[in-house]
Amino acid sequence: MEIFLQQLVNGLVVGSVYALVALGYTMVYGILGLINFAHGDLVMVGAMTALQTMLFLMGAAPGMSPLAMLTLSLAVAIPVCMLLGYTMERLAYRRLRNAPRLAPLITAIGMSFLLQTIAMILWGRNYHTFPQLISTVPLQPVAGVFVTPIQVTIVVGSALIMAALIVLVTKTRLGRAMRATAENHRVAALMGVDTNLIIALTFVIGAALAAVAGVMYASNYGIAHYGMGFMPGLKAFTAAVLGGIGNLGGAMLGGIVLGLVESFGAGYIEHMTFGLLNSSYQDIFAFIILGLVLIFRPTGLLGERVSDRA
Repeated sequence: MEIFLQQLVNGLVVGSVYALVALGYTMVYGILGLINFAHGDLVMVGAMTALQTMLFLMGAAPGMSPLAMLTLSLAVAIPVCMLLGYTMERLAYRRLRNAPRLAPLITAIGMSFLLQTIAMILWGRNYHTFPQLISTVPLQPVAGVFVTPIQVTIVVGSALIMAALIVLVTKTRLGRAMRATAENHRVAALMGVDTNLIIALTFVIGAALAAVAGVMYASNYGIAHYGMGFMPGLKAFTAAVLGGIGNLGGAMLGGIVLGLVESFGAGYIEHMTFGLLNSSYQDIFAFIILGLVLIFRPTGLLGERVSDRA
């Protein structure tokens, strides 16, 4: 039971990060029908920008409190990713809205390689140690389960951000415009909605979520690398498909479910395979889930089958 509860905690932590990244995928797809495969690399850019800011602050203001340093790092990383997200939409995707679906897909993959290459040039190929500004020392165990302050921060922070996003989309004028644009671009434009602005803001909001997720991910594992965004991005895409891509609630649910499956799989895979596999093979569960969902329920857990519009 202790192992089960510990894996449950670990799964919620990882799943919270996947859910934040998956929201970026599902928002863009819901409005444009585009899979932005470069979105995972925004996670990397957010983490590496925050790391660079932390290193600068450590040299410029050695006595600064960890909380202030983390806040300032996020204050730099989030605008950088937001600007990058806007630039990607404006330069790489806007002119391809009416192009065949293969064109923006290939462009997104190209943007992913471009971002990774630029990051490799700027920060090198080596893994970097990410400063542990929030303690990773376990708190007093409850029922034999160890929880660290950084894990609590990730889960609570992710829940607050996701709740704020739901309120934004469902209760505000911007959210109403986003839902109208997702329903039909042309009709929304005729009703006075600036669809270009709404689409750009969707990319910007998704990029901000990716920046926060990148800092969370790097803080939890203590490392940052120019290629660190690829695997979390791929898993977040799987989470979005699992929950029902285009559905915000589905992206959140898919992220949590995928995190739990991956965590429990890592904890029990050695027993399930009689020692043939170990926890280093935990990534296979994301691809198994993706295959099963595409075969048996392509619309995802919360997705609905809709007819094609003329």
